[in-house]
Amino acid sequence: MSAALRPYRRPAPVLTAFWWGRVGALLDKEWAGYFTTPLAYVFLTLFLLVAGVLTFFMGNFLERGQADLLPFFNFHPWLYLVFIPALSMRLIAEERKSGTLELLLTLPIGAVQAILAKFLACWLFCGLALLLTVPLWITVNYLGSPDNGLILASYLASWLCAAGFVAIGLFASALSRNQVTAFVVGVVLSFALLVGGTPLMTQLFAPWAGVFVVEAIAGLSMLTHFDTLTKGLITLKAAGYFVVLVVVFLCMAAETLKAEKNA
Repeated sequence: MSAALRPYRRPAPVLTAFWWGRVGALLDKEWAGYFTTPLAYVFLTLFLLVAGVLTFFMGNFLERGQADLLPFFNFHPWLYLVFIPALSMRLIAEERKSGTLELLLTLPIGAVQAILAKFLACWLFCGLALLLTVPLWITVNYLGSPDNGLILASYLASWLCAAGFVAIGLFASALSRNQVTAFVVGVVLSFALLVGGTPLMTQLFAPWAGVFVVEAIAGLSMLTHFDTLTKGLITLKAAGYFVVLVVVFLCMAAETLKAEKNA
């Protein structure tokens, strides 16, 4: 007797090329949208200008006499605190305000696909901003003999940190139809996670919270994990923190869209 045939099971949507094809199509649209307005050029110009000023003047890049990019990367989380919420505040809020979000949700594309495409487009744009700072890397190699492996690790750490800020900003944008409100919420959430492990926050909770609570808050600090990665310590804990951070906020953003679609 022949063996019974197993019933066909349709593969999970997230594993199909068709599912990712929709993400790619929306990603192309979002990426092109950055360059159809002056937004991309203004953002890139301001980012490079402010990063240069902070590195050379506040970070004393030349006066230190050391062949590294530590003064450059030290300011990245604080740059992202302002620039990325300003970049991501429009991702959902603008579409909701203009009425195109309802049209997007009626298309054969899921909320997860929409959120993922918008996140990837914004994250890749941040990667472009980082790529434009490579001349500084070339300069430090001209002036001395830096540890290029450490610099490469710092670039990857910075891009990973940017992913966390983009996910937070995307969630903040999904909560409101007003871009200014989305910007403020994104900055507040990012700042709370950024300074979680600093004395500013630990001293605030230490008098009335237990040691476990204080340590848990300190463990949520983006700044702590970012510093670990920029020192060349590519640990699973530090890298995994940003991965989990991104997944959590993207899931919350997707659930917000699903609730609006089902309302």
